[in-house]
Amino acid sequence: MTIQIDDAAAEPGAVPADFTAIHPGPSGGDQWYGHPRQLARLFTTEAMERFGYYGMRALLTLYLAQHFLFSDTTTTGIYGGFTALVYLTPLIGGLLADRYLGSKRSVKFGAIMMSLGYLVLCFSSTGGAAKPFATIDGQRYDVTVQGTGEARQQFITQDGRQLLIKGNEDKTVSLLGTDGQEVRKIASGGFVPGGERAALFTFLLLSGLSLVTIGNGFFKPNISTIVGSLYKAGDQRKDAGFTIFYMGINLGSLFSQILCPLLAVGMGSWGGLGWWAGFGLAAAGMAVSWMLFQFDGGKLDGYGDRPAGADSSKDIMIYVGALLAIPVIYLLFGNLMNYVKPEAGQGIVGYIATLPIMGKIMFGSFLVAVPAIMIWSWMKGTKQEFQMMLAAMVLITFNTVFWTLFEQAGSSLTLFADRNTDMSVFGLFSITAGQTQFFNAFFIVALAPLFSMMWNGLARRGMEPTIPIKFGVALVGVGLGFLFLVWGAQFAGPDFKVGLWWLAGLYLIHSIAELCISPVGLSMITKLSIARIVGLMMGVWFLSIAVAQYVAGVVAQVASVETVGGQVTNLKVSLETYVGVFQTIGMIAVGIGALLLLLSWPLKQLMHGVK
Repeated sequence: MTIQIDDAAAEPGAVPADFTAIHPGPSGGDQWYGHPRQLARLFTTEAMERFGYYGMRALLTLYLAQHFLFSDTTTTGIYGGFTALVYLTPLIGGLLADRYLGSKRSVKFGAIMMSLGYLVLCFSSTGGAAKPFATIDGQRYDVTVQGTGEARQQFITQDGRQLLIKGNEDKTVSLLGTDGQEVRKIASGGFVPGGERAALFTFLLLSGLSLVTIGNGFFKPNISTIVGSLYKAGDQRKDAGFTIFYMGINLGSLFSQILCPLLAVGMGSWGGLGWWAGFGLAAAGMAVSWMLFQFDGGKLDGYGDRPAGADSSKDIMIYVGALLAIPVIYLLFGNLMNYVKPEAGQGIVGYIATLPIMGKIMFGSFLVAVPAIMIWSWMKGTKQEFQMMLAAMVLITFNTVFWTLFEQAGSSLTLFADRNTDMSVFGLFSITAGQTQFFNAFFIVALAPLFSMMWNGLARRGMEPTIPIKFGVALVGVGLGFLFLVWGAQFAGPDFKVGLWWLAGLYLIHSIAELCISPVGLSMITKLSIARIVGLMMGVWFLSIAVAQYVAGVVAQVASVETVGGQVTNLKVSLETYVGVFQTIGMIAVGIGALLLLLSWPLKQLMHGVK
């Protein structure tokens, strides 16, 4: 398994790697900004694919919480499991392309699967939202909703009286009469909100996520392979070519994270067209990505073809196998949906024993793989090789911590934006919670060229920081981003909402941190790994990112806030909960980053000159 790595990736799953035997491809001929003309088509294809994926991702958490009325624990659990599988399935998709399909067929098949997945998500919203209810002392009451936005109120009917539901600061719930007087006070934990969901539309939701997960596994690693095949071995333009290609990731995500939420939930006084429209736009973007490949006019002939000697008769088996994998992924999502956190006091053993199936798989694989590889390196490698592998494993572990915290963007930070952020932009108009995710893509596009120039300038002077120092700075940065938002929370208004620019500031700091760690990770793996197991180490790298995505969902569950009908019962409690969690993880991240900075010198020695 041949692996070529570019160090300009702009996201942890960007996979700037060649997982197939590379077609060396001509570097001359028709040019596009000094690069092979085919790069333009691949750039646009990737931009449209990321347009679909990040547009869907900007909606997913809010869709689960507001449309399906899942609790915060279930919402963030499903989201974390989904993103974990998205970063894990490319290992299988890359291997199948390497052995049988070739990159081009894999990309086309993956594009079809993902587009169908977004369409299924679109249809999952057509049956109407889940119906809210509440269970009080074992008795169920239907919840009715009146008003919208800030004026939205929720009621239950008891003994013929309509009572307003009001959450209190001590986490009790009061039921108020029409005169505003408290009729009944329910102790903390005695009021259990829920939602009645149609089985068909829940089935469509999980099926859509399963299709996207599998399609991503075929698409994501293999389009990068084709980019690599545009350049002959030793072509100095390859790094710059990958940099241009990965700019498409951020451009696609930038626009979709504005447009998909706009269509789904609107902006300002306009209520949007509905969730179906946002997912439909994501499906359209993915369909355009497929068409760019399917109808390439012969421009990609000779690139990403089937490996020499591969048996084409196995194609149908692979496609059928992918379809048969849908129920497997579906069951994993169903297990996450039905997960109930263990009661306090069971300890770490009790917690691990009650983890969902996906959690057991993720943690088990990682905890077995890391020591096993280190034991093998000790027995089979030289002293220097073992030390370099040890450095790689240490950095992989710290990298997992970074992405666990950074990936709060799509879960807890999006819910915080929806509940405790004033979304007004200079008083001119308001944006939606899903649209706040565009800040990261915008800052990456704006700052990446500046960072590239900065690193090059420091390198010419022999002052460029080592990989461990960059990793340490990134961890400190992600912690400071959370602490910046915590600082801003003290200026929240009487409505317990923080100004939008404090959240934008967090994303700015996080984007700077990302640029310190993401571009060097994959390159670091190939430089530090023993040559005989580079492919295996790359698998561990992606496994660590998948684990980080899953744990990010677990961390977001800690910030769970009680909701009724998708709406928090008390904004003050909500703000205090988020601030408490963000402060804790912010301080932990700064501490872990400082530890890595202290370890940077011994790690540098273990790396034996690798930069």
